[in-house]
Amino acid sequence: MAEDLSSLQQIQGLVKWFDPTKGFGFVVSDLGGPDILLHVNVLRNFGQSSVADGTRVEIVTHRTDRGVQAVEVLAIHPPEREESPVLSDFADFDLSDLTSKPLVPARVKWFNKGKGFGFANIFGRSEDVFLHVEVLRQSGLADLQPGEALAVRVIDGKRGQMAAEVQAWEAALLDSNQDS
Repeated sequence: MAEDLSSLQQIQGLVKWFDPTKGFGFVVSDLGGPDILLHVNVLRNFGQSSVADGTRVEIVTHRTDRGVQAVEVLAIHPPEREESPVLSDFADFDLSDLTSKPLVPARVKWFNKGKGFGFANIFGRSEDVFLHVEVLRQSGLADLQPGEALAVRVIDGKRGQMAAEVQAWEAALLDSNQDS
């Protein structure tokens, strides 16, 4: 039986909440209506395992007997960066200096949301890069899984290398193509 594509709709909205442990969350459409189920598998197809509450998303939805569900994530727009630095390590950096750093591909070594930090490995480099939960939130993420692929902007912080921004893996590819 062919899928009925007439119920597919592209919408924009805000993540109401998302729990990576439960594997789902909900989006509130800018157009109103019922909450939209966002399953972790749909998010993983976009290259992420979590998304922070309040993050703006663009998704394709499908109406089913059980409600409206996201079937594809088209874009995730992290919250606007705050003028004041999110961590004291960034206090000496100008925002334009942070955003001018290249996005480099990395893989999560480990991350503990309860402790509020973790580490990643940049491809081709031996040193670990510190990941802070506040940087994740500012980047529109809520949690990370070991082995998850990321794109990060790295600075030399007070305690060594740390991520100043985290994005989906594909962002590093797009960033490197724009530089060429």
